[in-house]
Amino acid sequence: MIRFKCNGKAVQLEAEPEARVIDVLRDGLGLTGTKEGCGRGECGACTILLDGKPVNSCLLLAGKIADREITTIEGIASEDGALHPIQEAFLDKGAVQCGFCTPGMVLSTKALLDENETPELEEIEEALSGNLCRCTGYGKIVEAVREAGQRLMHESDQQGDA
Repeated sequence: MIRFKCNGKAVQLEAEPEARVIDVLRDGLGLTGTKEGCGRGECGACTILLDGKPVNSCLLLAGKIADREITTIEGIASEDGALHPIQEAFLDKGAVQCGFCTPGMVLSTKALLDENETPELEEIEEALSGNLCRCTGYGKIVEAVREAGQRLMHESDQQGDA
């Protein structure tokens, strides 16, 4: 039995400690937004946030998530279904095509922008260096990250004024 938090909710499920987290999420919890690309931790399609930090769920064993918090792509939109500002920016800037890498890119972006809403180009490149995209090209993705940071800053400013 493994207990952890997933997308803000307490989870308890039967899983072997050596099971891959990607399989626990997809097969055990039905969270199919996390994609398996290479299965070797090289492409970033399976990126999730573990205690707020991006990790490759294809390499992470279930025994390592006990009493920790996971965020998947399904966990960043609001409860009413509204997209997260990062998701909106990716759509608006055309930073998605086939969408296979997008969940991992969005979560890596979230981890970056949670730390710094105005990252420099080098910081963006470093944060996304573990996520490969074969369709869109990185120019639009970088634009989306910058736009998302601006939206999050604006959102923070509005909440501060309220």
